[in-house]
Amino acid sequence: MHQTRQEAPKMLPIPRKGTKYVVRPLSNTRNSVSVVMATRDILRLAKTTREVKAMIHHKMLKLNGRVVHDVRESIKLFNIFEAGKSYRLSILPTKKFVLEETKEKDSRICKVISRKLISQGKIQINMHDGSNLITKDKINVGDTVYLDFSGKVKKHISLEKGRDVFVFSGKYSGCKGKILEVSGKSVKLNINGKEKTVEISESQLIVT
Repeated sequence: MHQTRQEAPKMLPIPRKGTKYVVRPLSNTRNSVSVVMATRDILRLAKTTREVKAMIHHKMLKLNGRVVHDVRESIKLFNIFEAGKSYRLSILPTKKFVLEETKEKDSRICKVISRKLISQGKIQINMHDGSNLITKDKINVGDTVYLDFSGKVKKHISLEKGRDVFVFSGKYSGCKGKILEVSGKSVKLNINGKEKTVEISESQLIVT
């Protein structure tokens, strides 16, 4: 349930000094934030774990449209966390997690990381946050889908030239850009509207 503060991922926006232990998320521990840390330490809507538990008891917290039941539940990258307002977990150019207020209250953005044929022409596509869905639509690895909170596709964006992207890992983590060229798994980008062109793996970015 806990890990030492020094062992905690550097992406967590918490001081390196403080209490010896911090609450570890239930899953995807290197790339997510626990509900208690999001509520108490990032949004500062509570001062103690007990207060966060009280908010959960009164059904004041939701994750991707579902009521939260455990302070350790994992808020994964681009998930929607509701605590009075709606927030999306993102990354700053400083490579720290941030909960950004969003108007998106009924869907979340997901990157397709794999796909496989299962039966009768149906495809299972798997997302970066561990979720998956069955579809007959042509959705490729590297594409983005907006899923409503029931798991249905609201919008599909292909990985292709001219698309806007957000880089979520590597040297340019936290930066926005525009695709100039896609060659296999390599993508050339114009970062933040500047003349500088960079080439990174498609696994490091999400089309927005």
